Amino acid sequence: MRSIRPLFAARRGGSARRRTSPVLAAVGLATALSLTATACDSGDATANAEASASAQDNGGDGKIQIPDDIKDKLKEHGIDLDKWRGGAWKNWDKDDWLREAEDYVNPIIKDLWDPDRMRDAEEPEKEVDENDLAGDQGVTDPTPESIDAEAVSTKYHDNAPEAGKVFFDAPEGTMVCSATVVQDPANPGKSNLVWTAGHCVHAGKSGGWYRNIAFVPSYNDSGLSASELQTATKEEVAPYGVWWGDWAQTSDQWIEQGGQTGGDGAPYDFAVIHVTPEEGNGGKSLEEMVGSALPVDFNAPAVPQVESITATGYPAGAPYDGETMYQCTDKPGRLSMVESDPTMYRIGCTMTGGSSGGGWVATGSNGEPSLVSNTSIGPVSAGWLAGPRLGKEAQGVYEAVSEKFAQ
Repeated sequence: MRSIRPLFAARRGGSARRRTSPVLAAVGLATALSLTATACDSGDATANAEASASAQDNGGDGKIQIPDDIKDKLKEHGIDLDKWRGGAWKNWDKDDWLREAEDYVNPIIKDLWDPDRMRDAEEPEKEVDENDLAGDQGVTDPTPESIDAEAVSTKYHDNAPEAGKVFFDAPEGTMVCSATVVQDPANPGKSNLVWTAGHCVHAGKSGGWYRNIAFVPSYNDSGLSASELQTATKEEVAPYGVWWGDWAQTSDQWIEQGGQTGGDGAPYDFAVIHVTPEEGNGGKSLEEMVGSALPVDFNAPAVPQVESITATGYPAGAPYDGETMYQCTDKPGRLSMVESDPTMYRIGCTMTGGSSGGGWVATGSNGEPSLVSNTSIGPVSAGWLAGPRLGKEAQGVYEAVSEKFAQ
């Protein structure tokens, strides 16, 4: 999340940060290009992105065969796939950093996300001073009492099968957020949609799309300790596989307003990622692989009518290490960043960076458990989290991604 601090995409050893989010932005040109692994050390307007392509080895010589129309599209963005595979994605020069909604590019680099690289991912840098809240206009309830996050019982898949981690690369290094498998109205029972925070896919007003975005459901399912994970296999770390984001979309507000610190864009800090498996999965969708997906409620009851919300995530900022899934349950209050923006949910919770993007679940308008928000921001000192109340802008992003992959 980002600290107000931006909520926490987490960077190991870094302070927890929380982000605020801009408006709907579609992640375009989502090319699912299966690239051979190379050595990589870790160190309501919506815009639509076009094109998803697969690549195959040519006679086993490591050359990638890409349809000519996709090659031409990539060249328009100055992207040479061979150079990208060889490490050109590490170039974060601002002139070359794609930021517009339709510019999303995220080729698969097979085996890039190995257990060591996942373990070393950190929460994104984003901090805000609580004084930033002094100018809030709108309805803001008293600061909630801090609630200690509780570790989810293992196996995580038995207790929170929709939850997982999102890994990505940013100029600051290898980063991590939390995320949730959600239902796809266009593909019932076969969803490949993941819900997270906008600041987990896009840097906001000062940058562009992050790279090498991938989702790992039920990360570290057995709850191995940090020391045990040093020798864990990829199957133990990612028992349901690594799923690359071949399409992503966030709000235009997040792209235009979101910042590294403060609450800018926080009421619109949400994103939807469409994923595809890194390895063959027998044709199964993500929902079929994990056995579950949450509905998303864009008409959730007003804050006073919500009895409780449960937030789930993998906090990585101290005192947590990012390897264990945690939850907080609390009756929400209201947080208003700007009078003209939607009021956010706020709960007491000690989760830190790395929990950003994690799903917030409550009884929805239909009486069933539904995703109603995601972790976005929290204070530098921890103690509470805030997330956007999902309305028409969030619904526009969600439906645009769903319709793009309708079958």
